[in-house]
Amino acid sequence: MKNVLAFGDSLTWGADAVTGGRHPFKDRWPNVLATELGGQARLFAEGLNGRTTIFDDYSIPTERNGSKALPMLLATHEPLDLVIIFLGTNDMRSHICGNAAGSAMGIARLINIVKTFSYKPGHHVPKILVVSPPYVGTGADQLFNDVMAGAGDLSKEYAANYAQICEREQVALFDAASVARIDPADGVHLDIANTRAIGVGLAPIVRELLSIQ
Repeated sequence: MKNVLAFGDSLTWGADAVTGGRHPFKDRWPNVLATELGGQARLFAEGLNGRTTIFDDYSIPTERNGSKALPMLLATHEPLDLVIIFLGTNDMRSHICGNAAGSAMGIARLINIVKTFSYKPGHHVPKILVVSPPYVGTGADQLFNDVMAGAGDLSKEYAANYAQICEREQVALFDAASVARIDPADGVHLDIANTRAIGVGLAPIVRELLSIQ
């Protein structure tokens, strides 16, 4: 049995753009992926609303900086065979970072954390799969639209920016925008069909990385 950490934000948590709640357990992409893998891997879903790659955000009391949370989660769930990093959308907020290149540098730091973490004796360094986010749109909340101003065009740069980092670091990349579109209800989150599409879309590359059928 393989062990996989799914490290992300509200798209991994399963946020519902319409209700503000959460999609059913079976429809969140990590659990869809686990089903697609036929029970050959345990998926540890660690998604937090608002999580960034490496940036602090003090607008709520929860620690949102991914680089601060990742070491704890590596220790919590080790031994791990694969870490899936699916972050960047929240970096687009104008008061956080506001550009895809900054997110790519954040992804590079997270990759470095996974590669250099002090794992217990006998536990190997897990493989890494980076997921570039779907494109951002606009929704009904004007304040949120203002906070994400320009993110629609900038988010289209994610895949190319992330690809440079992944090539340099020799880790795998999956472009979520190739299979999923955001829910226009809020311009950021996914409906059930699109969050499920990510889980299904990830399955072939994860099978290859884990050497499972």
